[in-house]
Amino acid sequence: MKENLDFFKIQSNNMLPQRGRALIAEPFLQDTYFKRSVVLLTEHNEEGTLGFVINNPVDFRINEIIKGFQDMDCLVSSGGPVRTDTVHYLHTVGHLLPECEKVMESIYWGGDLEVLKKGLNDGWIQHYQVRFFVGYSSWYPGQLTREISENSWLVTEIDGLDVMHGTDFRLWEKVLNQEEERYQMWTRYPENPLWN
Repeated sequence: MKENLDFFKIQSNNMLPQRGRALIAEPFLQDTYFKRSVVLLTEHNEEGTLGFVINNPVDFRINEIIKGFQDMDCLVSSGGPVRTDTVHYLHTVGHLLPECEKVMESIYWGGDLEVLKKGLNDGWIQHYQVRFFVGYSSWYPGQLTREISENSWLVTEIDGLDVMHGTDFRLWEKVLNQEEERYQMWTRYPENPLWN
């Protein structure tokens, strides 16, 4: 009897990539950066797409990678394979950081680093209001559309609390368990289909 593996094909949910939405990796994607990843999109336009893997934490302290920060418990994650010599940040204090960009309700990207540094060091910005990313993820025009058509990504909405606090593989499962049943089944398959 032939098993029906149709539920690994992504059916259109009429969600298109856009700023503030998330990409959920299909279960067998083996790329080092994107395996079982959740990627928040911060830009999507005719020039391409940019975002950050939000569930790939790294074992660095922010003061180890940027001078001028005190030692504090800010989340630091690998944002993707592009420009891993750069640091970016998402935060919930948009009104306090000049030059930041709104990504979604209550989540902002970037802004004045010196103001952020002073706010964290002086305590009027709390460590849990900011998360940092080493590197980022990007797609050239048309690339993401092609990858979605190849069933590599499910496009979905994501909650701001998950963006700020979902840091590991359990976020991938949590987001999928909020989707329809065909995608919930993805969480029950091993990372490598040969493992059984």
